[in-house]
Amino acid sequence: MDPSGFAGPSEKIVKPLTPEALAAFKAAQEKAGVIYISRIPPGMQPAKVRHLMSAYGEIGRVYLQQEDPKRAYLRRKYTSTKKPHFTEGWVEFKDKRVARSVADMLNAQPIGGKKGSRWRDDVWTMKYLPKFKWHMLTEQIAHEAAVHQAQLRVELSQSRKEQREYLKNVELARVLDKRAERKRKTQGSEEGAAEDAQAESRPPKVQKRDETSTKPAVKEKRKKPKPVEPRANAEAQLDSVLGSIF
Repeated sequence: MDPSGFAGPSEKIVKPLTPEALAAFKAAQEKAGVIYISRIPPGMQPAKVRHLMSAYGEIGRVYLQQEDPKRAYLRRKYTSTKKPHFTEGWVEFKDKRVARSVADMLNAQPIGGKKGSRWRDDVWTMKYLPKFKWHMLTEQIAHEAAVHQAQLRVELSQSRKEQREYLKNVELARVLDKRAERKRKTQGSEEGAAEDAQAESRPPKVQKRDETSTKPAVKEKRKKPKPVEPRANAEAQLDSVLGSIF
């Protein structure tokens, strides 16, 4: 049970338990009655609820349930209200008849109080719980707390399992990447060695003559000028020609 939501007697007196005290305690528990408040006005604390309810009868214990932690976190983050808020509550009266009458009288009625008070216009929403004892509330709260803890353990175990699986997959992917990289390097080196061996096994290339370089030489040979006959032979031929004519 959350201590911040509990408002019990101001002084706790511990006495040795005797059979008479145990019988008296059981009788008091049988005589007591519990009312349930389904809505607690914002900002109202357990001490204030005890103060308001004590005006109608003798009060035993008061317990208010705090709001959801996520909602409380958002409220503290985005508003200026830092005090804890409560959503529902239980009030124990020493006399069950008083508890029943108080629930019937105050249900759907304004809280009231001095003019300008914070909760003057808020409305009570409560009902009497017949055959409901305080130990049932503590057992219920303990059961809910145990269920909540079990859910947290299951969620934590699931989260750890997912984390281990994720890390395992990451490690496997890293190993596969390294293996693929080594395979690519090995294939590249083998291909390079095969190309080198193939290049060495090829016969050497025979260089062809450049025909363009020889052709101009031939042409130049053909274009050599004829040798010039001596001048004396030319004159002799001319005389023979003239002699034949005349």
